[in-house]
Amino acid sequence: MSGSASSRAPERRLLAREVEKLVGSAREARWIVEEVGGDEVRATALALRRMAGEPLQHVLGHWGFRRLDVVTDGRALVPRPETETVVDLALAHLRRLRVAGALWIADLGTGSGAIACALADELDPRLDVHILAAEASADALALARENVERTKTGGRVELVKGDWFEALPPEAGGRLDLIVSNPPYLAEAELAMLDAVVRDHDPHRALIAGPSGLECLEHLITGAPEWLARGGALVLEIAPHQREAVMDLAARTGFRMARVHDDLAGRPRVLVAER
Repeated sequence: MSGSASSRAPERRLLAREVEKLVGSAREARWIVEEVGGDEVRATALALRRMAGEPLQHVLGHWGFRRLDVVTDGRALVPRPETETVVDLALAHLRRLRVAGALWIADLGTGSGAIACALADELDPRLDVHILAAEASADALALARENVERTKTGGRVELVKGDWFEALPPEAGGRLDLIVSNPPYLAEAELAMLDAVVRDHDPHRALIAGPSGLECLEHLITGAPEWLARGGALVLEIAPHQREAVMDLAARTGFRMARVHDDLAGRPRVLVAER
């Protein structure tokens, strides 16, 4: 450590303690002080935003997801640890495939683009990978574009505007090796029960599916087969209590193999259904 950095360390520790008094968390205080490089004015400004209930990820303006650091703000959901399990299972499926040509992937409702960027980043660089990242919201799509540029995954990720399967080009029909999505899966009545940090700052269109919470999941499960290649898979994030419902939907739709996998907390979280 350089002498100047060493001499600033006590000042940063003192500033972190002052920020902790505002935000109520030593961990968050350290993140804020590190973000601003010890600038007291900026640290206080960020701490006041956090005190007002803004998510830490929005306050900092970026957040880690898998191996990446992505831009985070109110245009799309903040990438959560549960969604890292979605990426794990999507990668596991793709790595089992023996595809002679390009891998074709669709990330529907891409939001911040975190899933698409993570897949592009972690798949073998020797593979020919084409990821269609679809998003209906113009604001979220702009954020996804920032993250594609930030993560330098533009060679593999193509952003397309549109709602679910309607965004995909006709030539993708029957060709996709993977369809992945973290869709809205909350019921309208659940909005009032959400933590205020989520309810007041995440876009409701990315959270609420409709009266039952299953509306988007049903659309994706029933619509996926005509877009998937033989051996292709649908990987969806779900709420734990939806396990039986999505398994039933997958069976009735004709998927030959479907399973709901647990997240890191041991809760049923990700449907993987193979064509």
